Amino acid sequence: MTLLASAANEPEPFHPPSLADFFPPVFLFMEPTIEWLGNEDPIFGINRIMLVRFIAAAAIILIFVLGTRKMKLIPTRGQSLIEMGLGFVRDGIAYDLLGEKDGKRFLPIITTIFFMVLAMNLTGVIPGLNIAGTSVIGVPLVLAIVSYVAFIYAGVKKHPGAFFKNSLFPAGVPWPLYIIVTPMEFVSTFVLRPITLTLRLMMNLLVGHLMLVLFFAATQFFLFSAGGLFPLLGVGTLAFGFAFTVFELLVAVLQAYVFAILTAVYIQLALAEEH
Repeated sequence: MTLLASAANEPEPFHPPSLADFFPPVFLFMEPTIEWLGNEDPIFGINRIMLVRFIAAAAIILIFVLGTRKMKLIPTRGQSLIEMGLGFVRDGIAYDLLGEKDGKRFLPIITTIFFMVLAMNLTGVIPGLNIAGTSVIGVPLVLAIVSYVAFIYAGVKKHPGAFFKNSLFPAGVPWPLYIIVTPMEFVSTFVLRPITLTLRLMMNLLVGHLMLVLFFAATQFFLFSAGGLFPLLGVGTLAFGFAFTVFELLVAVLQAYVFAILTAVYIQLALAEEH
């Protein structure tokens, strides 16, 4: 009896966050399965992160539909916010880097990337969702491919027949040095760009989620399980958790801006006259 009572009074052990958070179980469309690396995984399945992505996409579509359904000469508060956001992307990113003519051509892609990344980043700090849709590689990779295809399209359209040649064999380089320069240009221009776009976005949101879970899980442990003087530490971890939540809001906006502006920069480089 004494052993049972002692075991019952022991605090629940602390469970730190792990990468398992990003691989939640599938709860919808679990069949059929495919064997991959010794595991049977569903060919298509909906897990918590997929659900969060659907919610973020539906929310951003709903906001824009409702906010632009009845446009007025004197805008309402909601219309003003949407116009401010669209104007920021148009004037601060697309037109600023590409000029008005090319900016109009690529504005839909840049705008979609910005608001899609922003919406899916913000789900990481929304109670009840608590994980960013961009913290797993799928969405960042798809957006990086879209950005990469836009870059290739812009270059080939502007400089047909010369885009790849000028990218891989820059002018003014002595021809023996092309043995070194060309592989470096190929890797940096056509390989590393989509990879860095993908990893920069994913890793920032992945680490942010782990930090938030660590602070708030530690707070729950210190306040309700540890006992003794540990609740004092819980006050500190709670304060850090709220502070880091504000920081994650900044990161969510900043990463959306970085992804959109890098897309515009790559398109600008493809359109440059030296190509």
